[in-house]
Amino acid sequence: MISRSEFQLVLLRRMADYQPAMVERARLGLGFSVTEMREANAWWQRYVRSRSAPRGVERYRAMLGPAEAALEQRTGDVVCRLHHWTLPLWPELRFEIVAGPGGQVWQEWLVRAPGTEPPASAADQALEPWKYVVGDLERMYPRVRHLPEDAPTRWHSEYGYEDGHGSVLRRRARFVYGLLQEVSEPTS
Repeated sequence: MISRSEFQLVLLRRMADYQPAMVERARLGLGFSVTEMREANAWWQRYVRSRSAPRGVERYRAMLGPAEAALEQRTGDVVCRLHHWTLPLWPELRFEIVAGPGGQVWQEWLVRAPGTEPPASAADQALEPWKYVVGDLERMYPRVRHLPEDAPTRWHSEYGYEDGHGSVLRRRARFVYGLLQEVSEPTS
């Protein structure tokens, strides 16, 4: 079993594809070696594929302990449960599991913690990596379109904003576990 701190290494491993320098600083700040990061990720991969490991929300409870908050959210006729855990690396965020009826996990990502101030919109529209979550983008820009994921932990969104000269500029934001990794111009 890995600890809550080691679980953060699993999240960081996926973020390293976009922000290797930030991941390296975070890993060092947590006090883990590259080898320990690889071992934590390998353990997690075996765990999620194991037939004997718990499924659904129980998988995360077994490792992270009881959720610090569990809320119900209704969307139409469907009632989901949102389970939140604090991770030391991102104290202003919560690791959230969205569980559907029956307890199956529909989404796992970082969200803004209740009661925390979201970051202000950047005056020059330059969004800094690791400062924003998907919900922040939706709050700041009315023209957000979410794109199909290219992996279970990655989220891509396109958004637009006025350039001050009557044109709308489009950008593509890439998130890993709900945390902004990079912004670029859309290719199409």
